[in-house]
Amino acid sequence: MAEAITLRYPTPRARVEAMMEYHPPLGSRDALRLDFNENTLACSPKVCETLASISAGDLTRYPEREPVEAIVAAHLGLQAEQVALTNGVDEAIHVLFETFLEADHELLLPVPTYTMYQVYASATDALLVAVQAADDLQFPFELLARAISPRTKIIAIANPNSPSGSVATRGQLVELAQRAPHAVLLVDEAYFHFHGETVMDLVGAVPNLVVARTFSKAYGLAGLRLGLLAGPAGLMRWIRRVLSPYSVNSLALACLPPALEDTAYLDWYVAEVLAARRDFEAALDAAGVRRWPSRANFILADIGAKHAEFVRLMRGRGVLVRDRSSDPGCDGRVRITIGTREQMKQAIAALNETLAALRSGSEAQ
Repeated sequence: MAEAITLRYPTPRARVEAMMEYHPPLGSRDALRLDFNENTLACSPKVCETLASISAGDLTRYPEREPVEAIVAAHLGLQAEQVALTNGVDEAIHVLFETFLEADHELLLPVPTYTMYQVYASATDALLVAVQAADDLQFPFELLARAISPRTKIIAIANPNSPSGSVATRGQLVELAQRAPHAVLLVDEAYFHFHGETVMDLVGAVPNLVVARTFSKAYGLAGLRLGLLAGPAGLMRWIRRVLSPYSVNSLALACLPPALEDTAYLDWYVAEVLAARRDFEAALDAAGVRRWPSRANFILADIGAKHAEFVRLMRGRGVLVRDRSSDPGCDGRVRITIGTREQMKQAIAALNETLAALRSGSEAQ
């Protein structure tokens, strides 16, 4: 009888063993996708035309990001050396943290916020300093400013924030940058188009400001994984040293210029979402559901103790929503992405039916 063999695998470094895990619930999403804040409809038709024109031979070449970075920089009113394209904003965050965070440093983070800041910080030896927002989930400026220390190396702010949709003002962001000149101030403007306010024009003028953007939300390119970092050339040279030269694929690079050019489509989609957001806010108010003011393409609603049942029943009615109860200070709260006005009619009907079922004590579909 053969002897049992015990396999011994090499161990990772201790920091990876202790690293926070993240498992996005992305399976079985064949329904109205109001759970991940994506564009809920489609990308620009011009992007589809570009994809159709790509040949098999085009795919044999390594991607060249620099020409497209120059186009993006011009679109943003910046210099090419101030912009780096990334494989989604997740890579942007990861690379920024790897570039600047060491064992004696602190990452200053208002919470609740985007989970991946904490995930990527946990891959470094830096200390996470979390500043909890009050129950209104407004940007905790004073608490954050008081938490700045000589060890603060990065302050990461999603603006608008997720899951609340709250915002920091331009003045608050500039003051934080001034109070912490020894730290990088990361302003993640993933939901910029639904908010309409930016600090991108301050890139280069504020020496410690770095701005992140994504093309996964308003532009509808989540499947292509495209993001960017913009900052002073003196900082970006170090970020580029850490960034993989080929992490942004050729299809994404080909599709980005036509997506940027089609401003008519982008403006239409954003207008649809803003109108639908007003409609859904009114529906929540009419149903007596507490919500938080949002400047993004989602709304956080207070469902209470039956939050898990709410998510399940909404799925049963063909609408996916995201339970955020595990986020700091968000127990019982559910985040709902806003799609087009037509899509949100379906969501409002499902909302009212689900709430009625929960309030009557019935779980009937």
